[in-house]
Amino acid sequence: MKGLAKARSFDKAFPSWMVVLLAVGTLQFSGCTVGPTYRRPAAVDSPYTVPPAYKEIGNWKTAQPSDQFLGGNWWEIFHDPQLNALEQQVNVSNQNLRVAEAQYAQARAVVRYNRADLFPTVTVGASATRTRTSGNRAPKVSTFNGVTFSDFQIPFDLSYQVDAFGRVRRTLESLRAQAQASAADLATVNLSMHTQLALFYFEARSLDAQEQLLLSTVKEYKEFLQLTENRFTGGVASEVDVEQAKTQLKTTEAQAIDVGVQRAQFEHAVAILIGKPPSSFDLPPLPLTAPPPLIPPGLPSELLERRPDIAASERLMQSSNAQIGVAKAAYYPSVNLTASGGFESSVITTLLSGPSILWSAGPSAAVTIFDVGRRRALSDEAIAGYDQTVATYRQTVLTSFQQVEDNLAALRILEHEAQVQNEAVIAAQKSLQLSLQRYAGGVTSYLEVTTAQTAALSDEVTAVNILGRRMVAAVQLVQALGGGWDTSQLPSMKSVSAR
Repeated sequence: MKGLAKARSFDKAFPSWMVVLLAVGTLQFSGCTVGPTYRRPAAVDSPYTVPPAYKEIGNWKTAQPSDQFLGGNWWEIFHDPQLNALEQQVNVSNQNLRVAEAQYAQARAVVRYNRADLFPTVTVGASATRTRTSGNRAPKVSTFNGVTFSDFQIPFDLSYQVDAFGRVRRTLESLRAQAQASAADLATVNLSMHTQLALFYFEARSLDAQEQLLLSTVKEYKEFLQLTENRFTGGVASEVDVEQAKTQLKTTEAQAIDVGVQRAQFEHAVAILIGKPPSSFDLPPLPLTAPPPLIPPGLPSELLERRPDIAASERLMQSSNAQIGVAKAAYYPSVNLTASGGFESSVITTLLSGPSILWSAGPSAAVTIFDVGRRRALSDEAIAGYDQTVATYRQTVLTSFQQVEDNLAALRILEHEAQVQNEAVIAAQKSLQLSLQRYAGGVTSYLEVTTAQTAALSDEVTAVNILGRRMVAAVQLVQALGGGWDTSQLPSMKSVSAR
């Protein structure tokens, strides 16, 4: 009798619907998760492997130990205060970054929305009605016919789909990986915006150097035109010499003016990147003079952890892998728990009393036994989607290797070209001086002078352009190396679902 009394006491303390809920909860957390466990595939398709070193590294100089890795503010390696000030404004005002940040916030919100499926949904309401039934309603002997009564209710409803086979958990795994990919996309946009600003900035500085060279040459040509006019007045030079000198001067003046077109466009592009209208922004001229700094390329294997676009592709692989599990879960029964309860009374003063309590609860299960191959098709689609993300990931890795190799080669070759071009500039200047001396001595015609002037200016402009191309290649190499980013900056699976 004592045992029976204890059993009745337990049943009173824990109603049967609570027992069902506890049993179902236990089933969920001890249930299996169908589908393949994610393992990162090889970055390069067999039989190839990640190379141990870059092909174009050549005789690349070794950086100092403190320079082995790019910092977060990678643009500071160029030691340009004006560039540093502009780059800081990108994080504050660039609208493309705002778009990427909003997309990441959306991805996190989607995770939180679907995370709610791990828990029951409970609703509560309240209603009050006053009802009179017909006195002539069949059967006429009913005690409710012609009666007016009140009904007050406070209902509670619970619905819950048990994640016994991991459909919800796999869905969350997929969405969390997508949110991580969105965070990597944000880092990619951030790197791209900062890179574009540096590129436009150095392009503008290269044009400043070119304009400075042309204006300096114009000044020299004006002096030489005056000399030629004096010689013409003295009967030493012909009018043809004067007109040739004037042609050379005006042609160079036109080139100097034309530089302003591109220079203005780059200035406007910089303004947009820092979130300002071009009309309210000025980029002070600053001719480019110094060569690019040494940039440590590291190892190809390190690139897999340093490129945000590679990280995004890798996260999408896990997301697609989890979708295979979601598709597999469709082959298993869905288990649901529903419960309802509340208070109901015809008198509001007794609504919350014990006799007014009502409840019902129970589990249900359903399994699809015939769907004309729909689940098989869904599974095949998920597997094909995963294969697509693997191929995309490997292509992203290969493209990243190419970009690093391209810019290493550009820097190596352009450095050698700059050395040769500087020798050409020196030779052209010497040739021009000799031609001027010969012309002044009456040994040669003015045609030799104009030819030497054209060659010297062309070589100097080429040297300036090579320096600009070297700076562009340096910035693009930084971008190809990930700009100092690494996968440790990705948010964790847990943090993407936090508020």
